[in-house]
Amino acid sequence: MTYTGRCACGTVTATISGEPVGVRQCWCRQCQQAAAGGPTNNAMFLTKDVEMSGELGRFQTPAASGNTLNQYFCPNCGTQVYGQSSARLHMRSFRLGFLDEGHGLRPDTAIWLEDAPDWAVIDPSLETFHRQPPPPKTD
Repeated sequence: MTYTGRCACGTVTATISGEPVGVRQCWCRQCQQAAAGGPTNNAMFLTKDVEMSGELGRFQTPAASGNTLNQYFCPNCGTQVYGQSSARLHMRSFRLGFLDEGHGLRPDTAIWLEDAPDWAVIDPSLETFHRQPPPPKTD
């Protein structure tokens, strides 16, 4: 399947030619800051399957995992596009809200629950990890 995405103003677009290697909801502090207090919901795709157009802004921060987290966004409208860990440059975690409607993806895993606020509602059907889970299989 091919997935497409675009920011709110249409300046940044993506075409993704592969299936996600995982779809996760992340409650780490960096994701809560990017998502106005809630989690980010992300589909992880192999970098080799992604074609992008448009200029991206980048915010870089050290993550609790010890890796560097890069968060990419549209500098015109502020739409969050994807995140990428220095430990997994072969993958990009696209925000589900960036992907065009009809993608049919939903999180199957919730991660970094130890950082979730006490009011967070976690879907009990999701696989959960208190911190960083093992990397997804990419073969």
